[in-house]
Amino acid sequence: MANTNTRPSLDNAESNVHIDRASTIIDKFSKTPLNIVQAKTNFEQKISAFNDIDPATAFTPRQHPSHIANEVDAQISFLRKLKFNYLEQNAKDKYIKTIVDDDSEIITVDDNEALRRSNELKKARLKDAKDRLSVRNKEVEELAFDVESKYRSAQSLTEEFGSLTSQILDARLALSRLRTAHPLPRLSVASANATLELQTEQMASLDANLSENVSQVENVKVKVQDAARDVERLRVERAAKEEEVRQTKAEEEDERVVGLYDWYTASLALHRSLFSLVSTKSVTENELELTYEIPPPTSSPSNSQSNGPIPFTVTLLFHPNTRTLADASVASPDQRVSGLNLADLIGSHVQSNDVLGLVRGIMARVRSGM
Repeated sequence: MANTNTRPSLDNAESNVHIDRASTIIDKFSKTPLNIVQAKTNFEQKISAFNDIDPATAFTPRQHPSHIANEVDAQISFLRKLKFNYLEQNAKDKYIKTIVDDDSEIITVDDNEALRRSNELKKARLKDAKDRLSVRNKEVEELAFDVESKYRSAQSLTEEFGSLTSQILDARLALSRLRTAHPLPRLSVASANATLELQTEQMASLDANLSENVSQVENVKVKVQDAARDVERLRVERAAKEEEVRQTKAEEEDERVVGLYDWYTASLALHRSLFSLVSTKSVTENELELTYEIPPPTSSPSNSQSNGPIPFTVTLLFHPNTRTLADASVASPDQRVSGLNLADLIGSHVQSNDVLGLVRGIMARVRSGM
């Protein structure tokens, strides 16, 4: 277990110093007039002023400096064409004047050579200036990306500082409310750990009891299924015996009648006790009502709702003059039964004409929902 003496606190002086520093940094960052922040506003102002001066360009999109760069490239291309046309016309004009005018100066090869060298020198200086300008533009672009990334990082850090500060203040407020709601003496770390260990042992014991109860339930289910099979076998035997009794003459007295009656009564009582059957009622020729009361499990919690038996009534509707099951329904005043969804169970057993399986399935669902 970690040492509680080194646990950070929200109320110590060191945390207050950190919060004050974070607040100071946030205030400085928000109030400092950074050029990277003002550049966009200045650009928008200049574009607005330029559009006011030249309304014809108001429809040209200039929301980004690259848009102006495209316009500048187009204007430079136009000026280059205009310069070429000017030089061409100027050369033609000089050539005509030289031919027509007798007093014009004669341009020699030396003059052309000097002019060529002067042009080459100017072109070299221009090329050097363009190279230096290109290098400087690249440096500016790299510096701009670096400044933008650092600015975004600083902005995210200030936002994180603000979020953490607000979380710390909220935690302090929640802590003060908890202290007000739970005055001294409070639960210490040692007593909390002891309580946790005790609860862990109790949960382990309850898990063991649960596993034992589950195994017992499985055994009881097996026994109930065996008893149900025995009851079904006895029901078939009873039907056979009843058929034999009906075939016996009415005037004959059989000494086995009393024994058969006692056997039938005992088997019927066994069937009622196994299936918790309370009463049966024949509503019509093809409708039968079976009332059950399932006793609560012995391991249920001691409250008034779970200690009482669960009553419910199963209504079986048969096709007229047949033993074919047509429909079934379950009704109960207990919420534990009325809240069960038994439509799928009833539908499947009605299709298979399995009355005994339907009753077993309903009782299993009711027991599992207790």
